[in-house]
Amino acid sequence: MKYFKVIIVLCLILLVGCKPKNNASAQLSKVIATYENRKGYDEKQYPLGLFTKDYFKAEADYAQKTIDTLSKIAMENLSETENISLELLKFTLQENIDFYEYEAYLNPLLSDSGFHTSLPYSVRSFTTHQEFIDYLNKLNALPAFVEQHIVLMREGLEKGISQPKIIFNDFEDTYDSQIVANFEDSFYYSPFKQLPANISSKQKDSLLIAAKNVIVEKVIPQFKIIKAFFEDEYFVKTHAEGGVSNQKNGKEFYQNRVNYYTTSKISSEEVHQIGLKEVARIKAEMQKIIEEVNFKGSFEAFLTFLRTDQQFYAKTGDDLLKEARNISKKIDAQLPKYFITLPRKPYGVKAVPEVIAPKYTTGRYNPPGKNSTEPGYYLVNTYNLKSRPLYVLPALTLHEAVPGHHLQISLNNELGVSFPKFRRELYLSAYGEGWGLYAEFLGNDMGIYETPYENFGKYTYEMWRACRLVVDTGIHSKNWTREQAVDYLKSNTALSVHEVNTEIDRYISWPGQALSYKIGELKIRELRKKAEEALGNKFDIREFHEIILGEGTVTLSILEKRILNYIQKAKNG
Repeated sequence: MKYFKVIIVLCLILLVGCKPKNNASAQLSKVIATYENRKGYDEKQYPLGLFTKDYFKAEADYAQKTIDTLSKIAMENLSETENISLELLKFTLQENIDFYEYEAYLNPLLSDSGFHTSLPYSVRSFTTHQEFIDYLNKLNALPAFVEQHIVLMREGLEKGISQPKIIFNDFEDTYDSQIVANFEDSFYYSPFKQLPANISSKQKDSLLIAAKNVIVEKVIPQFKIIKAFFEDEYFVKTHAEGGVSNQKNGKEFYQNRVNYYTTSKISSEEVHQIGLKEVARIKAEMQKIIEEVNFKGSFEAFLTFLRTDQQFYAKTGDDLLKEARNISKKIDAQLPKYFITLPRKPYGVKAVPEVIAPKYTTGRYNPPGKNSTEPGYYLVNTYNLKSRPLYVLPALTLHEAVPGHHLQISLNNELGVSFPKFRRELYLSAYGEGWGLYAEFLGNDMGIYETPYENFGKYTYEMWRACRLVVDTGIHSKNWTREQAVDYLKSNTALSVHEVNTEIDRYISWPGQALSYKIGELKIRELRKKAEEALGNKFDIREFHEIILGEGTVTLSILEKRILNYIQKAKNG
């Protein structure tokens, strides 16, 4: 009887403590669950995705309906995390609407990538029979995938929504290398060259036959179709040059891109002026380093010296990778001093795949796939070593590996189950790229830049991002020519000529995205300065970073609100 009474008391305590979820929270949870569980297409039927006009319209219609529902939820009854989830979901859904309204789906190309270059990311070392089957299903879906994109791009050509021909120098490298005489030489056959021991002999024989057939009958023929389309249709019909403002609804679309990529309400002219101001500030810092190393000559002469002196370049791709790994480990050791929470998942350092390296940027972070046991990878481009200076490698590593993209993206993916799944997978450039550039700045505190040349490399990367504000807005809102943009970037940074050209092509093909880096970084540095000045001795860099990263990817306005709240709470003890 005694124990029975105890149980009754405990049950009453639990009942009193379990308050029902308020109506606003329940409404939001329902909308988010519907959004996350919704399948816009049958993934088994379309393992490479669905890319049709009807699909994009359906996504836009659903987005508008969901935004209308979210707007009716009483935000004052939500927690901070719930309010952030609501705001981020509306922001994400609005992008689906804009993507359809501006017909951006008709232009699935960038200067260094496109629908046909996304496939190499499906190629990796598979460990189970089912993973090989899933990979074969993707290769078998290639004809439908290619046809869907060609249909869209043909409509884009008719409507004047396409990329300018001027950015497609050596673009044939993106498809010619896949048209091979021997199926075993195909990049897409490479996973089958060393099948794991846990697969039976019968399964191996079946996989090898299927792999040969799909490469011979689908992969190689589809890349021939891609080649014919680009060379016989696209390059012939697309416009010669020019920014996006010269296209249908181009000026409105560019301002929309500015707002989206900066997650801010800022005009392209304001961005241009911020860029000019930053270029002047950073150039003054670079000039101090030129004087520090006693270089006798002009700024332009110093840039030529950096681009041509062999001491600044690795002799082999392996040497470049070793140096990147060395810097990575040096940074790893500093992380506990600056961060309370560190990611559980490690990262690797490897070369950019040869098949995409010629048109690829200097380095990039490639996050792990969904449900993947593989780590994320800091990809270092070992193609054309004369364009990969060692003095920029510390800044590049800080940005792409840690404490940049790997740390931020991994922590975002590792947010607790109380965070919606869409937020754990969300990436916004102003926040993510702003954090990456802030990570380069943080390298000063960590002591990562050991020589004046590495310090100059840091400034040349910062200058690069400042120049982007000037160049991107120049191209897309001021009718700058490609030559003007190249000259501006080349005369203000120590980037190699090859890299200058690939970057300018990227800005032309991806309007607005390049603005996110500097705008995001300036906001984070501005917030840090506010916190340092307001808190004085109470300022804790580890706590500051915890607030920056604690809610994962957010817009800059959300981030500012969080930091101002943190300052107020810290003041109050």
